[in-house]
Amino acid sequence: MKTKQIKSISTGISVTSAVLALALLAPPAAFAEEEEIPTETHDGLVLVPDRQVAAAYVDPDADFGQYNKIMILDCYVAFKKGWQKSTKRTGSRISVSSSDMERMKADVAALFRDVFTEKLSEDDGYEIVTEAGDDVLMVRPAIIDLDVTAPDTGSAGRSRTYTARSGAATIYIELYDSMTGDILARAADRKASRSIGGHLSYTNRVTNKADARRAMSAWAGLMRARLDEFHGK
Repeated sequence: MKTKQIKSISTGISVTSAVLALALLAPPAAFAEEEEIPTETHDGLVLVPDRQVAAAYVDPDADFGQYNKIMILDCYVAFKKGWQKSTKRTGSRISVSSSDMERMKADVAALFRDVFTEKLSEDDGYEIVTEAGDDVLMVRPAIIDLDVTAPDTGSAGRSRTYTARSGAATIYIELYDSMTGDILARAADRKASRSIGGHLSYTNRVTNKADARRAMSAWAGLMRARLDEFHGK
């Protein structure tokens, strides 16, 4: 695969893709009867039934069994529109700067890579590589509409924040043949982290990370299960 082609695919998620992901996640009531979720995308992917994610599209001719290695591109991360302003509520001492947001996005991206690398490679799984190849499946991830309920900036004068959930996020993943650049699958899903029974719990950076890890582990587990099916595992 040409370097220019890989660079084009690895560039952050486009506005069009973000809009598509959010549209796929809209509740059924948001669509008129004649405007149901499309069964096929503009690039030939077909909607497949999957109750575990909001929407999933796959190339019906794709043979995922030929891919024994996985290349994970850097995860693009974007906060929910207006999130920074919404963190400043009446009586709150939380102040989130632009540098705080950049740090949090970098942390989320790094956590995504760590979790997916671990889940996809563990127990005689798939080799994680950094170069394209005939047997390499390329994963292009994005986490958008990120909403952290109680961000812990680690600044002085900390105030305890109690909440029934630590946040929510939409994950958007595309799978490509690393050599040809052909898209093979696209999926989108949204998860919100909630405490058991909806009870309030103290939320800080550690609990936020633990909740994010659980959500990412669930997503990575689904991807691993699908790949294992194609490999007869």
